[in-house]
Amino acid sequence: MRRTLALLACSSIALVACGSDSGDTASGAASGDATVVATETGAPQDTEAPTETNTPDDVGHAESTDAVSTDESTPDSTPDSTPDSVEDAPAPTSPDKPAVEVPDEIPTELTVTVLEEGDGPEAVEGDTVIVDYIGVRSSDGVEFDNSYDRFQPFPVTLGSGSVIKGWEDGLVGAQTGARIQLDIPSDLAYGAESRGDLIGENEALTFVIDVRAVIPKTDPADEPAEAGVPSSEGATEVTSVDLVEGDGATLEEGDTAVMQLVLFRGDNLVALDSTWESEPIQVPMNEQGFPGLVEGMPGMKVGGRRAITIPPESGFGPDGSPQIGLPADTDVVIVVDLLGKY
Repeated sequence: MRRTLALLACSSIALVACGSDSGDTASGAASGDATVVATETGAPQDTEAPTETNTPDDVGHAESTDAVSTDESTPDSTPDSTPDSVEDAPAPTSPDKPAVEVPDEIPTELTVTVLEEGDGPEAVEGDTVIVDYIGVRSSDGVEFDNSYDRFQPFPVTLGSGSVIKGWEDGLVGAQTGARIQLDIPSDLAYGAESRGDLIGENEALTFVIDVRAVIPKTDPADEPAEAGVPSSEGATEVTSVDLVEGDGATLEEGDTAVMQLVLFRGDNLVALDSTWESEPIQVPMNEQGFPGLVEGMPGMKVGGRRAITIPPESGFGPDGSPQIGLPADTDVVIVVDLLGKY
């Protein structure tokens, strides 16, 4: 089931996680150069430009699934590729990108400084933390990567071993809305390995990170087995029914929704696909998002579950989707669990 969702998510649902151009990692992450925050199994790994919207492959991506992924992946690297020289470092273009004040001394142990307080549950192992970040050398403040200029936050799944140790340890306890600074000694970054011309051997790194959302780990056992609404044939408009009322923040137009979903065929309510075996997906509530979800999700509260009945014109069109077994001119019912929003 998960394989077809990748098609659904990246091509039809236009997930943020899948990135704009690249369908490689569907995780929601930055599309630009791969950053250097991620490591493979813990060891510093080179950042290979994840395909376009790739979330840093190293920093926090979940592996992309064939399915709706938001990447199942935790970014393995941070933004796609690390610039080869100072001249190649990204020019500041995002008004949200913070300035970084490097420590007076090169860090020899991890230092976590909360620059702005957040609220809500604290991130624990297994949670997905969606962040924007800027990284500089602790020695001189030279920037080597940031996600702000790509205008795409990306997810980091704590405990996955896909990012450098300084991130794994430093993001534990993070709260939604917080801005934190991580001063990371070289042994919790890339150690004796260099990364291009900007990150040398035994280089200490400093990051300022904006936590967009903390998404609790989901249990596949909680995946809805039924659509929860009557079958639908010939629907003329998008309709929705709240199966579980949420008690968190309200999703509004223009937000990005972080969710799990199950896609049911409308006429017989047979489940065609699901994201529940992978990392949560991200869908923008704007013209770039899947029309039926953009119309049917706003007003939901985080923690809620909603069944959205979608006619072909707001879903997969008159031809349906052979890849997921959806016939032509067939309604769909998508049951979404809203886990967070930013």
